[in-house]
Order: sequence, then C-alpha cells, then structure tokens
Amino acid sequence: MTGTPDPTPGKAKRALVVGASSGMGAAIVRQLVSEGYAVAAVARRQELLDELAGAAASTGGKGGRVLPIVHDVNRIDEVPGLFEKVIEGLGGLDFYVYAAGVMPDVEPEEYDTEKDLLMVDVNLSGFIAWTNPVARYFHSQRSGTIVGIGSIAGDRGRKGAPVYGATKAAMETLLESLRNRLAERTVRVVTVKPGMIETPMTEHLDKLMMPVSAERAAKDILKVSRGKFWNTRHIPLRWLPVSLVIRSIPSFLFRKTSI
Repeated sequence: MTGTPDPTPGKAKRALVVGASSGMGAAIVRQLVSEGYAVAAVARRQELLDELAGAAASTGGKGGRVLPIVHDVNRIDEVPGLFEKVIEGLGGLDFYVYAAGVMPDVEPEEYDTEKDLLMVDVNLSGFIAWTNPVARYFHSQRSGTIVGIGSIAGDRGRKGAPVYGATKAAMETLLESLRNRLAERTVRVVTVKPGMIETPMTEHLDKLMMPVSAERAAKDILKVSRGKFWNTRHIPLRWLPVSLVIRSIPSFLFRKTSI
C-alpha cells in the first residue's frame, strides 16, 4: 500500500499526528478535524485518543474524523505495520506532524542516563522511525507536508536540559536535510520551534516566560505549515528575536547565564 500513493492526493484531507493525546498534538488534531480532515491520531493513551475520536464524531459538520492508533513511539518495530494501517484507514496521506516529546525535570547536578535516553528515544528515534516512511511515501506521491515540532531549546547548549536541547537540535538538522532532499519532489518540510507552551510537558517548570496555550500554538503551527515563505519558524513569532539574541551570545558569556 505505501508503495502506491493515492493518485489524487490534492482532493482529500488526510493527516497523521504522532503524539496526539495531549498538548499541542491534541490541539492540532482538534483543529484539523474542525477543518474536515480525517486524522490518524497516534499516542500511548487509549482513553485520551477515544475522547478525541468521540469529540470528532459528535461535531459533524465538515466531515472530520479521528482514527485512533495506540502506540508507544519507543516501539519502533511497530511503525512499518502501523503506517500501513494509517494509509489504509485514511485512503492516503497528505499532511504529517510529529508532536511526540518528553522533557523530564533534570536537576542542575543530575546526570541520569535513563532520563537522557528516554528523551533520545521519544524525541529523536521515534521521530526518525515515523518520518522515514512518511518521507518515502510523499517522495513517491510527489506531494505532502511534513511538520516537525522542534524547540527554541535546540538553539544553544543549555545547562538546564542538555539532552533535551540536543535532541531538538538534531531534529532541526534532520528536517533541513529532508527539506533539501524532497524539494524537487514538491514535498514541503517545515520546522516549528515553540517557545514556552502551556502543555502537560511544561507543568513541572516553575515559571514560563511569555507562555501561550496549546490551542494558540496549534493554530500558528498549521498557519506556518501552509505558508510559502517560512521553512523554519518560531512559535509565536516574538520568540525569533529572543532566539537571535541567544545565538549571538559568545560561548564564554553564555556559560555564565542561567538561560
């Protein structure tokens, strides 16, 4: 099935969101459903996926629906079969978002390999495992949009979350590589870099600077993914100058900050 894309992808609205049960992922699913998309929603928690599917079924209107798929992104061996299920269940694919991510609390003097490898598994390995079959499918289809949710934390090597930032930096580089590889196939690859978003992942943080809701972030992400002028974009845009300042700080000064 994945080797034979739908011959008329532009006539359908079919999306895959990985990391769909809460936060920005769930908000993106709700927004897409409201626009009439059939959305394959992938996440670990069955009950939250069922809530999304139930809410979509009750709204009616534009015909959006949710195909819930229970999956832990650590189980990368399951991805090929599940991707086939997505294509069969939706009748094709046009739009993909990887929104899965973890950021456990890390103490200033903590060096916890188990926590660090969890972030690598979810934030990076899971992203690679799901994005490769999507990229292959879109390459054959000669159309589609790939959206990866990175982070402003990937801009520099920060004291507070070394491995989290490293996974997001690696993700950004991989997305750029895919963008360059797939450009001639008219496949759009977008990197979004949120600042502080109010989600379950950030609940443990003492104070969020300039936070926005997951719903606001989802609307911004979808708007950027459909534009023509942004391949990489901070969400909200006010984080761009912040990022530029942070990037410009010399290393010997940056290490003295608590950013």
